[in-house]
Amino acid sequence: MRRNSALNNNGTAGVSDVTPHGEPPSSTAESVARRSAVAEEQEFLDLATARRDRLAEHLQAELSAEALDALERARLRMLRQQYEELRQAREGLVFGRLDGLDGTVRHVGRIGLRNDGEDSEPLLVDWRAPAARPFYTATAVDPQGQARRRHIRTTGSTVVGVDDEPLDGTMTAELVGEGALLAALDQRRTGHMSTAISTLQREQDDIIRAEATGPLIVQGGPGTGKTVVALHRVAYLLFAHRNMADQAVLLLGPSPRFLEYIAQVLPALGETAVVSATCDTLLAEIQVGRDESRLLAEIKGRALWQPALENYVTSLLPRPRELKLRWEGEFYVITAAAVAQAFASAVQGRSYHRARAAFAEQLHHLLAEVVVEQREALMDEMEEGFEDILARVDKSMGHDQHAGRTPTGSDINGLFSDEEIEDLRCRIAENATIARFIEAWWPTVDAETLLRDLLTDRTLLARIAPQLSPEEITAVSAEPAPWASSDIPLLDALADLLGEVEAPQPQGEFVADRARRQRSWVYGHVVVDEAQELSEMQWHMVLRRCPSRSITAVGDIDQAEAAHRHTSWAQAVHAVFGDRWTAAELTICYRTPREVMDLTGPVLKAAGSHNAPPRAVRSAGIAPWELTVTSAELADAAAQAVRQLRRRWQGGTVGVVAPAGRIPELLAVLSDVAVLTATQSKGLEWDATLLIDPQGIAAEPRGWNGLYVALTRCTQELGQLILTR
Repeated sequence: MRRNSALNNNGTAGVSDVTPHGEPPSSTAESVARRSAVAEEQEFLDLATARRDRLAEHLQAELSAEALDALERARLRMLRQQYEELRQAREGLVFGRLDGLDGTVRHVGRIGLRNDGEDSEPLLVDWRAPAARPFYTATAVDPQGQARRRHIRTTGSTVVGVDDEPLDGTMTAELVGEGALLAALDQRRTGHMSTAISTLQREQDDIIRAEATGPLIVQGGPGTGKTVVALHRVAYLLFAHRNMADQAVLLLGPSPRFLEYIAQVLPALGETAVVSATCDTLLAEIQVGRDESRLLAEIKGRALWQPALENYVTSLLPRPRELKLRWEGEFYVITAAAVAQAFASAVQGRSYHRARAAFAEQLHHLLAEVVVEQREALMDEMEEGFEDILARVDKSMGHDQHAGRTPTGSDINGLFSDEEIEDLRCRIAENATIARFIEAWWPTVDAETLLRDLLTDRTLLARIAPQLSPEEITAVSAEPAPWASSDIPLLDALADLLGEVEAPQPQGEFVADRARRQRSWVYGHVVVDEAQELSEMQWHMVLRRCPSRSITAVGDIDQAEAAHRHTSWAQAVHAVFGDRWTAAELTICYRTPREVMDLTGPVLKAAGSHNAPPRAVRSAGIAPWELTVTSAELADAAAQAVRQLRRRWQGGTVGVVAPAGRIPELLAVLSDVAVLTATQSKGLEWDATLLIDPQGIAAEPRGWNGLYVALTRCTQELGQLILTR
């Protein structure tokens, strides 16, 4: 912690290289103050960079040592994570400063750095630490002990500008760090999301730091930073709850393209204990092989399948009865009562295969007991009838022949010792004939085979899922063989109900690698982006991976395009969470310009929404434009429009959104830009969007919701090609 003057001499802002609205400083005094502030922050950045480099060199040297045992390997894993965090923190190492009313100065950055000495004050405060929170939440009304907030903008290792916000009421702004935020929003898009730790706003920060004790459902319209909040919440939780890293965090996104778009964010924040997936890729060994109709997706997404599959697996269990087993040439009977008792104990709270293993273990004990009981009884009978004969034989053979042999319990008195009984039980457990008997009576089964049997058998379907109508059963049973997206949650539910035949052995150096390979891995937290698209059965998939319900879901119910009919979050999550979840909302649109957001009101109304669109806080100064073309002119007009947009937004990105039926035609002439349906564009953003045939998008299933998505993908310019009909 350093002490410095809290404000400039005049007590106001004005040390920026530009004002919040982009104009250069107007006076020489402001220019001098700006240069002085930039030089001051450059000095600190140089100091912090040197400290980070020294720490990284020290860690690199330690990592060159060879690990001789498990404890040392664990230590090296921790050091390697620390090294990666330092290595990634090159861009934006320092981005903020808090000047306290007591004269203290704290710099805020991507990571935390200490001065030399364990007990020294932090040189740089990690953005996730409690001490950094006023950087995001302090206001003139509630300064939280701060006199000024400074945003520091850097390029590489160079400070290029600062923006000051006095927190004494002399300057008010709707946004935290307005100048830095608007500068970031005006930057060209690269096709990959970057971190936003320097420009997070208060309502975003509140959600990022919220408690993780139960489901948190975050409603946010386009451009409100839902994905930013989701990703930075992962980073915050892994920082604030270190034990969570031992279990890893699961991040579920809507598509592989979306996961590629956000792939750089968490590594840049130094986080490695994260598994990214879609609902379709959660079962690593299963591949989605076909598309399906919305009708079938809706049918198989209903919550009714969970109890139906539970009943299905229960119906596969054997019925307790008397069992007759062969052991060493003799038959032994386990009574129906003993079998029933062992069966009831085995199935209590266990999956199918775990119950089978528990029953097999008990059966081995029961058989050993029966064998011992019958053999001891037989030996008693033999002893009574042949005592004299045995005595004569023993006398004739001479005692000295056996002088070195230690008699066992059964040799002495016909009773088996504890060691002999345990040896017998082990031999029974390892016996192939006994194993084949158990397999025949309680067979191991496969989730894929079981689900195919169920979905193709109308009679079985009617019995297992009586809530389905005859028409729905016919539609489901007529599906082709390859798995569709809606089959994955059903397979997952069956796999969970069946359990592993053998407990998997976790492998991999990093926790994320081990988690990724195990279907049954329990995560410390799950974050779901575009959560409005999940079916009820997909929500069950999420809950299975986090039974503690430490779940964060972000999305916009008004952008839902999935086949389900949910129009509110209460409807969407009730089947899994009931009323035990917390709602939060993001209300401000940062990304999409005001000129574009003004178009969304009628679209939302047509979609049947009761929500108001988020409030846009920035203007691009570019009015959305339209061009009317015929179908014959569409391809050429689209190619020309894209060329013009790319010239205007050179260095940025352009995206094309169109009805599904128009995609092949457009791909033939637009090979160098993203050409997507409204569903595929969800969660993505470009500098400019060319929207093809908005009426065609609106005519698709849930089309008004899709049109709402398509309209709000741009950060600067929207163009539309309207087809004459």
